[in-house]
Amino acid sequence: MDLTMDTGMGMGAGGEEGPSTGGALRVRRRPARTRAAVLVLHGGRAESRGAARPWQLAALRMRPFLRSPAAGPGRDDVLVAEVRYRSRGWNGAAAEPLRDTRRALAELRRLVGDVPVVLLGHSMGGRAALRAADAESVHGVVALAPWCPPGDPVARVRGRTVLVLHGDRDRVTDPGESAAYVVRARAAGARAGLLLVEGGDHAMLRHHTLWHRTATAAVTHLLSPEAASSGLFARAFAAAEPPVLSPVRRTPAAPAARTGREPGSCPDGPGAGLLGWRRR
Repeated sequence: MDLTMDTGMGMGAGGEEGPSTGGALRVRRRPARTRAAVLVLHGGRAESRGAARPWQLAALRMRPFLRSPAAGPGRDDVLVAEVRYRSRGWNGAAAEPLRDTRRALAELRRLVGDVPVVLLGHSMGGRAALRAADAESVHGVVALAPWCPPGDPVARVRGRTVLVLHGDRDRVTDPGESAAYVVRARAAGARAGLLLVEGGDHAMLRHHTLWHRTATAAVTHLLSPEAASSGLFARAFAAAEPPVLSPVRRTPAAPAARTGREPGSCPDGPGAGLLGWRRR
């Protein structure tokens, strides 16, 4: 199972590695004084012992998110880093990206001390983020099109805030499995919610601005819930069925009015509840 649709592209412009601790943590932005941190986890493959490289498509796909997580108002104290995987695959019971994530969290704590951390993961990285949420420093997880196979444990997100974004046209990971995961996470004691991106694909290329804007707002909300309150996320955490994010469609004849809705329009869900939701 290929979770990335990786084409094996070589390094292009802007593909150089950033500063690193030399271990599992690659630091991308370190403020003079760190009060919080965002740890980004890219996708991979179900099975692969090949080395993970920063120029592979799965890693490049998360570059825009490395620039955006700390973009919230007044937050110049957020460290942004990514997990350096040793191999590209999850590899069954070895769960190698999970081990790498735990190593990165330990390195982060040694680097900046005990600060709140939000994990932002895509696909396989979303699965690793959810599985690593029981680390003491982790306050929340934003999972983008995560790989949530049935039976994955949910006890590790107890007491955490978890927001899942999934495209309803994803053909690589299943938004229905994300919905089922959210239901189980709530039952386990997590504050969990799901947002569906209308027409969204696994690579987050369709409606990429909506993906980036929503993920940035979610990370900012998890870092500062009171300063960055959000009615949209509150609905996602409370809803029996997932709100749907629809991209704003503009036409030359009828430009869309500014409605102030965040960060897209949110019509009624499909009406079957989280457990009844299936891939379209």
